[in-house]
Amino acid sequence: MRIGGIEAGGTKFVCAVSENDSQNIIDKVSFPTGDPEETLDEVKDFFKKHQIEAVGVASFGPVDLNKKSKTYGSFLNTPKEKWKDYPLLDQLKTLFDIPVFLDTDVNAACLAEYKYGAGKGADTCLYITVGTGLGAGLVQNGEIYQGKNHSEMGHVIIKKHHDDPFNGCCPYHGSCIEGMASGLAIEKRYGKKGIELTENNRVWEIEAYYLAQAIMNYYVVLIPEKVILGGGVLKQEKLYPLIRSYFTKEMNGYLDVGSVDELIVAPELNDEQGVIGAMELIGRSLS
Repeated sequence: MRIGGIEAGGTKFVCAVSENDSQNIIDKVSFPTGDPEETLDEVKDFFKKHQIEAVGVASFGPVDLNKKSKTYGSFLNTPKEKWKDYPLLDQLKTLFDIPVFLDTDVNAACLAEYKYGAGKGADTCLYITVGTGLGAGLVQNGEIYQGKNHSEMGHVIIKKHHDDPFNGCCPYHGSCIEGMASGLAIEKRYGKKGIELTENNRVWEIEAYYLAQAIMNYYVVLIPEKVILGGGVLKQEKLYPLIRSYFTKEMNGYLDVGSVDELIVAPELNDEQGVIGAMELIGRSLS
């Protein structure tokens, strides 16, 4: 069975085709996310070269995943104005006339890492992506967690660092974790992208302080066996030991987490967890 996967990111789309196995990728393309119509034209141009039988989509959000909703499969209050209320699932079904399966990018990435990457062998796996935005997904015993709709873990409220005058960039909550620790927050706080601030240790101390708080909040509620941290901001590998250290301080011995080095880890799927997870949605839905 030849299947397609779409990692629909706020910055770029990644499209891939696999033969029989989500990891057996035979063709892949990446292009910037533009307006909905022009972006889906590029998606169509890529997939028309292949006889795919189903496609999975791992999308940026927020997107309506409530199957009882009239707007199921449509974007909600996304900061990408031209995508707001756009009926992504319906448009893709019209475009391809084959089964289309949709979930969030973080849920799909979590599913891929749970099955094949850093979460393999764990019963419960939390995946957090820190890029332009910040979000997280949870997989437990092979199932993606979803309540009435998908969770918005990027919007938990955290306490500010004493040496940080920045008030956050989230238009809804200000100093939530996305507003304080996303790639956009770093750029708005310092006037430079994170990649330009690699040698500024203060930047990464503050970043780690915020991320550790969020992880502790998630941990005490969900008790995951693995916390996988990915996304562009985590290309700063110095963050991992800093986050582990701050997490340990925040936990303050309250819960026994075992080895924090084995709990908080990097992804293992070479930045393909999103598109692999998108294709995994197909088998999960058809089984």
